[in-house]
Amino acid sequence: MPKYPRILTRRHVLKSAVIAAPALFLARYAGHAEAATTQTRRIALLNTHTDESLEIAYFADGAYVTDALAQLNRLLRDHRSGEIGTIDPALFDVLHSVAGTCHADPMFEVISGFRSATSNEMLREQGGGVARRSLHLKGMAIDVRLRGVACTHLRDVGL
Repeated sequence: MPKYPRILTRRHVLKSAVIAAPALFLARYAGHAEAATTQTRRIALLNTHTDESLEIAYFADGAYVTDALAQLNRLLRDHRSGEIGTIDPALFDVLHSVAGTCHADPMFEVISGFRSATSNEMLREQGGGVARRSLHLKGMAIDVRLRGVACTHLRDVGL
């Protein structure tokens, strides 16, 4: 059977970037732990489903900012059910790092944040490659576009 080249969809690009980004984050900050824990980290998100946006310092003075994380959790809620999950703060660090590597402001358009079990199952039934145990259910995945950065470049940085 002939082997055809794989066509990269936006989902493949984003999935590759999100999967590989933690390794990028760890490699980038290895040996810079002290600087990484003292800097203020900001992120800007636009939820493409609700048109809500937030630009906020989520890490300051060596710690995550509790109120900022609560606001981010609300912004990244399941837009179908309104259910608010807890997003792993390390995910914001990964996004911040990827933006820095891309030499771009960390201004992301959110395609998918937290997902309730009901929404995840509905998406699975519709097809499209949604995982039964998606990391979106645990607040450990986010599908994004980075303003001003081609998805192919975002994928390459993530890899």
